[in-house]
Amino acid sequence: MSITRLPLPGPTRETLAHRQRIDWHDHAVNQLISPGIGVLVVSTPTGTWAVPPHRAVWIPAGVAHAHEAHGPSEMRTLCFAADVNPLRLDRPTVLAVSPLLREIVAVLTGAAHSTDGTSPDLPPDLPHEQRRNLERVALDQLQRVEALPLGLPAPRDARLRDVAALLTADPGDGRTLAELGAAVGASERTLSRLFRAETGMSFPQWRAQLRLHHSLRLLAGGAPVTSVAAACGYATPSAFIESFRRAFGTTPGAYRGGGAHT
Repeated sequence: MSITRLPLPGPTRETLAHRQRIDWHDHAVNQLISPGIGVLVVSTPTGTWAVPPHRAVWIPAGVAHAHEAHGPSEMRTLCFAADVNPLRLDRPTVLAVSPLLREIVAVLTGAAHSTDGTSPDLPPDLPHEQRRNLERVALDQLQRVEALPLGLPAPRDARLRDVAALLTADPGDGRTLAELGAAVGASERTLSRLFRAETGMSFPQWRAQLRLHHSLRLLAGGAPVTSVAAACGYATPSAFIESFRRAFGTTPGAYRGGGAHT
């Protein structure tokens, strides 16, 4: 895997097409990404994080990562010096950002001044002191945000990777861990132990996270809620709606309709 060091001189805003990918890179600074529209999937060698518009993701300096957009997306980013880390995080983390922090990101990246809300332009030429004040408020807000357990750890064991590949190809696959184990040549007990040891999750928790990630991708692509529920293996649309609401703070219907967008 080739990693490019990309400079981040300040706030940025970039429009990404559906399935557009930004390949592996890192930064010398900490980065906060708050999508304006669409879903951004952030990948690292240790896992993936799905970030809808009403959330943000903190990416520490020096962490290699790649992005992929699902649905037409807008990536808004702020950067902070490597020694400025109010969250004290050493890995990417999805955050439940406040409306004030989202608005500060919009102002600093120029999104609040865009004529159509989506097209990219240069960040506004704010007076230096005003920009510094907004950045200080952003840092204050970051000390108050809630870190959300929305990452999907990548297993290392070959048998777990085979199970993960089967479920990634079909998140609606309803086979039990014992049945999946038979397909990859491992016992249920062994796989269960390995899931906890390598991902910090039980197998049901890991699969639930995978299905939620997949649901964001499908919704961003315009799929109806009932179809997404079925494709992700939920017994009923209402079960999917409740699971989605608990994870993302909004219903999938409101999310598809733009009610969660900023």
